[in-house]
Amino acid sequence: MEYTFSLEFIYLIASVTYILGLKMLGHPETARKGNLIAAGGMSIAIFGTIFLYQGEVPQIVYTLIAIAIVIGTITGWVVAKKVDMTKMPELVSLFNGMGGASAALIGLIEFHHNIGDQLSILTIIAGMIIGSVSFSGSMIAWAKLNGSMKKPVRLPKYNIINNLFLIGLLAAATYIVMSGTDSQLYLYLLFFAALLYGILFVLPIGGADMPVVISLLNSFTGLAAAFGGFLYGNMVMLTGGILVGSAGTILTLAMCKAMNRPLANVIFGAFGDSGAAGGDDSEIKGSIKEASPSDVAILMNYSQKIIIVPGYGLAVAQAQHIIHELEQLLISKGIDVKYAIHPVAGRMPGHMNVLLAETNVDYDKLVEMEDINPEFQSTDVVFVVGANDVVNPAAHNNPASPIYGMPILDVENAKHIIVNKRSMKPGYAGIENELFYNQKTSMLFGDAKDALTKLVNELKNM
Repeated sequence: MEYTFSLEFIYLIASVTYILGLKMLGHPETARKGNLIAAGGMSIAIFGTIFLYQGEVPQIVYTLIAIAIVIGTITGWVVAKKVDMTKMPELVSLFNGMGGASAALIGLIEFHHNIGDQLSILTIIAGMIIGSVSFSGSMIAWAKLNGSMKKPVRLPKYNIINNLFLIGLLAAATYIVMSGTDSQLYLYLLFFAALLYGILFVLPIGGADMPVVISLLNSFTGLAAAFGGFLYGNMVMLTGGILVGSAGTILTLAMCKAMNRPLANVIFGAFGDSGAAGGDDSEIKGSIKEASPSDVAILMNYSQKIIIVPGYGLAVAQAQHIIHELEQLLISKGIDVKYAIHPVAGRMPGHMNVLLAETNVDYDKLVEMEDINPEFQSTDVVFVVGANDVVNPAAHNNPASPIYGMPILDVENAKHIIVNKRSMKPGYAGIENELFYNQKTSMLFGDAKDALTKLVNELKNM
């Protein structure tokens, strides 16, 4: 590859912007700026490659690149602008899949250019397999999150089938690399086999584990991109791939820790499949107490400290703006209000943080699980909006429960608990929630946006 010194310098600058951007994504106040900085770095790397590359490139290639950039920019901009916050996890999965597909296509295109160079062929095959798995797996994850696939599909002895398939895939890849074959047939058979494995890999995994799976597939895409960077000797591509791969891996392990489950159990287990729930719901004793918006308003009006626990139901109802209005109204009455954020609340890492940031909630009021749990004992009212499994005491109390051992928000320690839900339908884990039967708990049934609007109106009249 014929790179000029100025192009290499641009790649260095772009690599630095990736690192800075990733660092700034670690805090809500700097996340947007960090995203723009990294995107700026990517832009100068792309245009630097187009205008400063010294090799011979046919004019038609430049034309195709320009068309692709225009189509991609317009499509990405429109989709990102129009997507609802509830659909953001699906969008992340879809974009991630496109990255994997790009890495796989690089392998298909570059294979016949590198016949005889075993190291390059190894790099190409590795990137193609990982990228293909990431693409097809991300598409299945997208379908699960989108609701197109309602339940996990569990083949008989699926662990054995998947493992044997993976061994066969690796054996075929080894043969292609070691034999030095230039067979396009073998290459495409390997490509389609990798796509199939990506489907088999994600297909049996339940909905409750989708946030972890998305992070894992994201790390796969980064790794595939890094192989592409290694193949081309392109440092900015290599740096970006390594950062995405390592960050995705760290996030995956952190989320597994938040659920107190090893990664192998996520991949080979059945958490999130309602048929796999191991708890005995008949053991839950107690009755459901229903509260009206007026009852909840009176309780909150005479409280000193309130903690709000947001969940996916809040996102579904698009109630983030009204919950912020409720928070501001309570603060105007001299009440201390905070938000308790569980690491795996919602359908993707940081889903609740992004949702609330959209309404300009003060970042200092978003408190992580480890910091907020000791405060529940001194809290007058906990208001759970759309959350379920992350507040289920079965994680502490029921060894037979599939979520036993998972760190949860200790809302049961508060003096009063209000839970807003549409119905008594179980959450993603497919099990009953003991919290709903607690003597301190009152259920505020209804769509979150409607219920919160009524609650705010009641508080305004007090």
